[in-house]
Amino acid sequence: SFLANLAYGVTTGLDVEPGTTDILAYQDLIDAGLMIGPRALSTGPGVSRNNAFRSAEHTKAVLSRYKDHYRVNNLKNYLAGNRKERQWIVAAAKELKLMPTTEGGLDMKLQMTHVIDGFSGNEHNFPVLDLFEDTVQLVARSQISYTPALLVNYGGPRAENYFYTRENPHRDPKLRRFMPASAIASRTLRTQWFLDEEYVFPQLAAQVAKIVRAGGRVGVGAHGQLQGLGYHWELSALASGGLTAREVLRAATRHGAEIIGVAEDIGTVSAGKLADLVVLSQDPTVDIRHAREILFVVKNGEVFAGDTLDKVWPQVQPLPEQWWWNSAPGDSQ
Repeated sequence: SFLANLAYGVTTGLDVEPGTTDILAYQDLIDAGLMIGPRALSTGPGVSRNNAFRSAEHTKAVLSRYKDHYRVNNLKNYLAGNRKERQWIVAAAKELKLMPTTEGGLDMKLQMTHVIDGFSGNEHNFPVLDLFEDTVQLVARSQISYTPALLVNYGGPRAENYFYTRENPHRDPKLRRFMPASAIASRTLRTQWFLDEEYVFPQLAAQVAKIVRAGGRVGVGAHGQLQGLGYHWELSALASGGLTAREVLRAATRHGAEIIGVAEDIGTVSAGKLADLVVLSQDPTVDIRHAREILFVVKNGEVFAGDTLDKVWPQVQPLPEQWWWNSAPGDSQ
């Protein structure tokens, strides 16, 4: 997954609520140069109702472990308790300088309390196909970060099914270089097919556009559905609702960095920031799909060939051989 994401131009990613703490070790390996991949930031395991917070002091004690031992700067609140408990989380996170994003659980009223109470982010789409102006303004002016994750949208067939059945990722040669055939097959085979008019992700993306035009901040999250290429599907899904290619690219770069708290180092090109760039062969402002046409990925000043991840600068170094390159010919073809 790290190889695939870097090859498709993702130089920094936040794993929002990983299933295990393994990601923390991978982050160290990547930062130390012992693995190739994006900066692998994480929230650590989610904070949920299982924590059974009893007081503001208890909440701070639990969140302190995330700061001190998981070494994270971001936090995922997954439907943790009642509103008072969630407010304790916000207050403790502010004191500890943690950025708490949250999940709406298909409950629009709950998600509005996330906006009002000061959470830094809300994951997954609002489960409403037409947001009125009062809600749009509330979300935009609060500056909460809204990451709709349209590939797994609520309210209709998931957008990922649209791309699985309209494209052919199963036999994509670039994807097969960076992921085992069996892993690709587990996602691409026997997917559900729907009529175009059954999909709601363009309507949901149109609500995203309202928030952006009102001055709000929107992020790009592909929910880990298909590593690397899935991120570009999410870009296309966001564009389907009327956002311009430039607005989508801003969400993927500047706003993404702001959302996870690393905008001082990445997200825009300026003196003093880390050298992260994606060099394309076609103009993505003409068609957002052109963002897939990657010639080179530059991370921390190191230059990788987009199709192979062979390092071409400052040293020439081929990507080490991966075990699945020599799989039997009949494996998941």
